[in-house]
Amino acid sequence: MATVLDRPQGWTHTPDGEPRGYIDSARIEELWFHTGTTCNLSCPFCLEGSRPGDNRLNRIHFEDAQPFVDEALEMGVERFSFTGGEPFVIRDIVRILDYALDHRPCLVLTNGTDPLIKRMKDILPLLDKPHPINFRISIDHPAAAHHDAGRGEGNFDKSLQTAVRLIERGFTVSIARHMPAEEDTEQADGMYREVFKRFGLPADTTIVAFPDFLAPGSNPNVPQITETCMTTYHTVATRASFMCGFSRMVVKKDGRMRVYACTLVDDDEAYDLGDTLADSLAVRVMLGHHRCYSCFAYGASCSESK
Repeated sequence: MATVLDRPQGWTHTPDGEPRGYIDSARIEELWFHTGTTCNLSCPFCLEGSRPGDNRLNRIHFEDAQPFVDEALEMGVERFSFTGGEPFVIRDIVRILDYALDHRPCLVLTNGTDPLIKRMKDILPLLDKPHPINFRISIDHPAAAHHDAGRGEGNFDKSLQTAVRLIERGFTVSIARHMPAEEDTEQADGMYREVFKRFGLPADTTIVAFPDFLAPGSNPNVPQITETCMTTYHTVATRASFMCGFSRMVVKKDGRMRVYACTLVDDDEAYDLGDTLADSLAVRVMLGHHRCYSCFAYGASCSESK
C-alpha cells in the first residue's frame, strides 16, 4: 500500500522529464464514500469494474464511515457524496445516509434499479432530515435499446420510472449520461429532454455527462499534463474546479479504510493519500492518471457543485 511518503518513479515528472501538472488541496468541501464495487449489474463499460459479488473495493459499514464523516465535519465539509458499485446493495447505506444528513446535504449515485426500488420505504424517512438528499441515476443513452444493451433488458424504463417515483415523493433527481467523443452536447441533451417529457420528469432535470473513463487498470496513451499545460490552458478558476482540489474519496481496500485523491483514481495506489483526511491534504496531487486527462481536457467532474 502506497503511503504519503512512498510515491512511484514518475510521480513528479513526465517520461520526458518535464515537471508534471499538479493540484494542491487546501480544503475538503466534498467528501465521497465508495460503498464497494459490488453491484447488481455487470455493465461492460463500468469505470470501476463493478459486478455482483465483486470485492476489489470492499463494502463499507456504518462503523467505517462514521469517523470520516466526523473528521470531515471538523474540517468544514459542505456535502457528502456516495458512489459504488451500487450503494443500495450495501446493508448500512440508509443508516449511513441518516447520520450524514443530520449534518450536511448528500448525493447518491445509483443505477435506479432493483436495490433502490426494494428500499424505497426505507429511504422515505430521509425526507425529514435536516439536510436534503439528491439521487443521480445513470441513463447511459436516450435510446432504450442502447442503454439496455449495457445495463440489461428493461432497465431503461425501470430506472426512469424510479426517477419519477423519487421526484413524486419529494426527492431531487439528476441524470448521468455517457458523452461520446466529438458529440453535439446541445443536441444530445435535447434528446434527453424529450425522454424526460415522455416519462414525466421535469424539463430542467440536471444532466451530468461523462466521457469513457475505461476499465480499472487501463493505461491508454493520453497526452501528459505538465505544469506548463496547467498554466497555458487553465486559469486559477478552472484549476480550482478540479475535484482533487476540493474533495477526497474514502474507500475500503483489503479491509482498510483509505483516502484517495478523487473518485476516478482508486485503481492506482499512488493516489492513496493516507488514512485520514488531514493527512491527505499534505500531498500534492500529480496529474498522472489517464483519467486526469479527462478532467483536464473535458472538464469532467463527478461533483455537481462546480
